[in-house]
Amino acid sequence: MKHLVTGFIAAAILATGAHAQQNIVVGHALSPSSHYGVGAQAFIDTLTELSGGTFTGEQAPAGQLGGERDMIEGLQIGSLDLVVTSTGPLGNFVPEVFALDLPFLFRDYDHARATLDGEIGQELLAKIGENNLVGLAWSENGFRHVTNSQRAVRTPEDLAGLKLRTMENKVHMTAFSGMGASPTPMAFPELFTALQQGVVDGQENPVTVITASKFWEVQKHVSLTGHVYSPAVVLASPVLFDGLSDEQKGWFMEASKASAAATRAEVNRLEEAGVALLRENGMEVITDIDKAPFAALAEASYSVYTDQYGTEMVDRIKAVK
Repeated sequence: MKHLVTGFIAAAILATGAHAQQNIVVGHALSPSSHYGVGAQAFIDTLTELSGGTFTGEQAPAGQLGGERDMIEGLQIGSLDLVVTSTGPLGNFVPEVFALDLPFLFRDYDHARATLDGEIGQELLAKIGENNLVGLAWSENGFRHVTNSQRAVRTPEDLAGLKLRTMENKVHMTAFSGMGASPTPMAFPELFTALQQGVVDGQENPVTVITASKFWEVQKHVSLTGHVYSPAVVLASPVLFDGLSDEQKGWFMEASKASAAATRAEVNRLEEAGVALLRENGMEVITDIDKAPFAALAEASYSVYTDQYGTEMVDRIKAVK
């Protein structure tokens, strides 16, 4: 309960102009040692330093404050302060963000990061700001891959009939239906138990999340499909943020940039070390995958976005160098 009222308290004290120390709670879905944890700590450390201790912080990791959709809703009503979240559920609040979830859209990390750090990324942060949220900075999960407990996946035919947990994201669900799987949306905190109990056969996430969650305990096979680039975003509650002075808002923005940089650096490290770690823990890692057949079948999911918003954003993202 303490965490749930922090946003209200912080906003109320700031609005009175008081200078008491404020403790900012940073919620996220993964462990404190994950790339999210690294980014959350970088935010806290930077904010504390810039503010001279006026603001301090703590993490609420591992879904302590609920699933990602729950946490986003908490930001909107001011019951949470700050959240590092994937963009998967964010499209339910800011539909324009669904463009980032289209499969096989981003060529590589350089393309994705250049897009989010540039004009397109800033436009989308502004759109987030129109939906009772404050988008502070683009962070990262990485390219998503498929794991399962049943069989090695090398072709779309190998996905047939597999019950795969996806995020609560209609682009992802449509893409996996097109590729032959049976997508099952589920909040992340429920996933490990669902895999353990056989409620679902598999899931899809970046190496960073697979390692942080120790999915090797409940999954045998991982296929490096790289089917979707998964950004993350640092979000604040407008109840908190609107009560800050311009100087304080600047501190939060700088802390968010430091968080994103630290998270991306950790993603880089885990991309190199993570596959070896998966093998060391008994997973079969499939690397020899022809992505073209997957991409052809997943293309139907583009209409989820383009039928409503047109192709301009997709074309602009593809054109980023």
